[in-house]
Parts: sequence; structure tokens; C-alpha cells
Amino acid sequence: MEQKIKVEIHTDYIKLDALLKYAGAAETGGQGKEMVTSGEVRVNGELCRMRGKKIRRGDRVQIGGKEIEVI
Repeated sequence: MEQKIKVEIHTDYIKLDALLKYAGAAETGGQGKEMVTSGEVRVNGELCRMRGKKIRRGDRVQIGGKEIEVI
């Protein structure tokens, strides 16, 4: 079963590796970077290896059994 997490941002965007840490999917920014570069992360259903990718409201990030929705 997939765990759904909603994360509210108050800026135009958040970088992908920072979002993983902020949402609790990664314990550290370094771990978030590793998850992205190793190909574990999908953004809006597509594999993403860009740790600095700008994630905006409405985007969905999947990692393992978690889906993070940015609102």
C-alpha cells in the first residue's frame, strides 16, 4: 500500500533533494541526493535523476512506497 504525504510549500518551487528531506523520505540531504542519482525517484510518473529539479505545487514525487504531493 502506498503512503501518501502532502507537503505544503510557500515558495514557487523546492528542489527535489530538499523535498525528500523535508517530507521525511530521506533522513539527510545527502541521502536524498543519493536516492535521486541512483534512480529511485519518479516525478509525475517519470524517472528523474536531477537532484536540483524544481518541484512545484501540483507535482507528485514517488519514492519506494511513498507518494509526495506538493500543495
